[in-house]
Amino acid sequence: MDNMGPLIFQTPEAVRNRIAARAKARRLAENLSRRSLSARSGVPESTIKRFETTGYIALDRLLRLASILDGLDEFAALFPEKPPVSIEQIFPTPRRRGRG
Repeated sequence: MDNMGPLIFQTPEAVRNRIAARAKARRLAENLSRRSLSARSGVPESTIKRFETTGYIALDRLLRLASILDGLDEFAALFPEKPPVSIEQIFPTPRRRGRG
């Protein structure tokens, strides 16, 4: 059996759109208007609207929204360290500079 795990066919666009939809749903569940979320996060209302409709937003602004919408912990766990799978990963050989 291999260590690849399950194959998941997701595109960056689909993930981006799901994140935007979830953020909007969380905003609405918290009974926040775009204007009030903007005031609390410092992210312009127009940016929030564009994010909710297209999925596009700068990372720092997304993190500000996530902080207000109680989703920052998920981002902190985004790229966990993977356990080593070889002895070379545990005891790496020193890198040597090329000559020439």
